[in-house]
Amino acid sequence: MESAKKEPGAPRALGGLPAGEEAFVHALGGGHEFRSRVANLGFTLGTPIRVVQNYGSGPMLVSLRGTLVALGRGEASHVLVRLFEREQTT
Repeated sequence: MESAKKEPGAPRALGGLPAGEEAFVHALGGGHEFRSRVANLGFTLGTPIRVVQNYGSGPMLVSLRGTLVALGRGEASHVLVRLFEREQTT
């Protein structure tokens, strides 16, 4: 069986990104109240976001629009992001 590799631009859950990773907000899942709340915090489509802290359990810290936001694991799973595409050097 072939292992699944994610392309750099493929959407993935925010909660799976390590500290220091940068991405763009791609989509918001969850219910209407959750989507409305995080949109009011600045999580809108295309917004650059950087993971500041992610220990793999408990809340994570992200930076966007000049502010730090703490998200629970469940909340972070509803925020889909696309990684910045980095130039490849040969």
